Amino acid sequence: MNEQIIILDFGSQYTQVIARRIRECNVYSTILRFDTPAAEIARMNPKGIILSGGPNSVYTKDAPLPDKAIFKLGIPVLGICYGVQVFAQFLGGKVEKGQKREYGKGTLTIADKACALFKGLPEQSQVWNSHGDKLTRLPKDFVVVATTENSDYAAIEHTQRKYFGLQFHPEVVHTPRGKEIIANFVHGICGCGKNWTMRSYVDQAVEEIRAQVGKERVILGLSGGVDSSVAAALLHRAIGDQLTCIFVNNGLLRAREAEVVQEVFGRHFKVKLQYEQASALFLRKLKGVTDPERKRKIIGRTFIEVFQAATKRAGKAKFLAQGTLYPDVIESVPIAGNPAAMIKSHHNVGGLPKSMKFKLVEPLRCLFKDEVRLLGLELGLPKEIVYRQPFPGPGLGVRVLGELTTDKLRITREADAIVVEEMKASGLYYKIWQSFAVLLPCRSVGVMGDERTYDFTIAVRAVESQDGMTADWVKLPYDLLEKLATRIINEVKGVNRCVFDITSKPPGTIEWE
Repeated sequence: MNEQIIILDFGSQYTQVIARRIRECNVYSTILRFDTPAAEIARMNPKGIILSGGPNSVYTKDAPLPDKAIFKLGIPVLGICYGVQVFAQFLGGKVEKGQKREYGKGTLTIADKACALFKGLPEQSQVWNSHGDKLTRLPKDFVVVATTENSDYAAIEHTQRKYFGLQFHPEVVHTPRGKEIIANFVHGICGCGKNWTMRSYVDQAVEEIRAQVGKERVILGLSGGVDSSVAAALLHRAIGDQLTCIFVNNGLLRAREAEVVQEVFGRHFKVKLQYEQASALFLRKLKGVTDPERKRKIIGRTFIEVFQAATKRAGKAKFLAQGTLYPDVIESVPIAGNPAAMIKSHHNVGGLPKSMKFKLVEPLRCLFKDEVRLLGLELGLPKEIVYRQPFPGPGLGVRVLGELTTDKLRITREADAIVVEEMKASGLYYKIWQSFAVLLPCRSVGVMGDERTYDFTIAVRAVESQDGMTADWVKLPYDLLEKLATRIINEVKGVNRCVFDITSKPPGTIEWE
C-alpha cells in the first residue's frame, strides 16, 4: 500500500464511516486506536492523519488522548469534533462545556474562501453537529476558516503545518458536501492520488496470499454467501488447485442454492469443490425440536461435525480460509460508554474446535462489505451472488417456525423462490436489505375451487437496513403484494393464506426466529 490515511479512533460511532469516505476517494484508510505510538504510525508512512470524534470531554481526568508526538511527524492532520478539541488540549487552545449544545443540522459559513479544505464549496452549506463541548480559545497560530450559528470556531486551520479542525461531522450523509471536504483533505492537502481500486487490490491481495500460503493447501468453508464466495474466487485466482472449497448442504438452503454454487465454482471457475450432502443428518437431529435457540445450536454443532469430517476427507491442509471483513477486526475503543471493548472473535468458521490445527487466511480482512461486492464483480462473479440479500446461517431452519419437516421446508423454499423472483422482476430486490418468506406454525380455513381447505400461512417480510442492527419494513406496492399472495397461494401446495409483516426492528427482529 503506497498511500494511506491513518484514522485514530477515539470511540466515535462514525469512525468506520470516515474510513469508508476516504476509500470512496480511491485512497486506502486504516483505523488505529487513539493511543497508537507516533513511531508506529511513522513506520506506516501515512500521507495524513484524521482524529475521529468521540464521546468524551478532553478536559476530564481520564480523557483519551493520542501520543503528542503525532504533531511532530510533519504530515497533515484533520481533527473532527473531539479531534479538533484534541488540538486545543495539546497546542494551547481551550475547550469548555458549551452553554448551548449543537445537535443536528447547522449552517456552515465559510470565512476564508482560500482555505483548501473548502475548495469548490459555496459560502454557506448544511452540516451535521453532534457535540456539547466547544472551542473557546484557538491554539497558537490557528485561524478561523468557518463558523456555524453556535460556534465561532466551527473550522480552524494552521496554514503552515497543514493542521485542520472541524467541529461538525463531514463524514455523515447529513453533511451533503462533506465528501468534498474529505476529498479536499486527502487529495488537495495530503497529496494522495486515486490508486485504491479493486483492480489494484486484486494484484496486491494475490501477492500477499501467495507469500503467506507458499505451496501449502488451503481449505475454505463455502456457504454460497457473498463473503465466502468472494474469498473463494480471490483465493482461487491466487493459488488455483491449492484451494479446496467444502460446501455443506444442510437441507435448509434456498431453492437451487446447491446447484448454483456447484455451477459457478465447480464448472465455471473450476475450483476444487467438495460437496457434502448432509440434509438427512440435519433433519434427523432437528426432529421434534421447536425452540428456536435449540434449533440454532443443533444446526451449528452439526455443521461443525460435518465440516470437521469433511476436512479430513479433503486431505492434509495447513490453512483455513475465512471471509472475515474489516469491521470484524477493527479493535473497538473501550471508553465512555462505548459498549464494544474488544476485537470480535472470528477464529473459526462456525466456532470450529481448537483441535482443528489450521493457520488462518483472511483475504478480505481489510475490506468493507460494499468493497467486497465490488471485488466480487472484478473477479467475475455473477451479480446474483455478489448482490444477493443476506441469508441467516441456520438458513430456512429459522424461517420455518416450529418443528422442521421435509414438507414444511419445501413449502417455505417454494414460497421464498416466488418472493425472490417477483422482487427481482419489480426492480426492488437489489435496492433493499432483505425480502423473504416465513412459514407460520398454524393452519387456517380457506376456500379453493369450491372446496374447504385447512392449510398453512406464509408471511412475507421486506425490510430496509444499513447494517442489520435496526430495520424498517418496506412499503411494497399493493400490486406487488397482490401478485406475491396470488402466486404463493396458487403455486405452493399446502398454503391458503398470505400475510405481510409490517414490524420494524426494534421491536421485532428481521428474522422471526
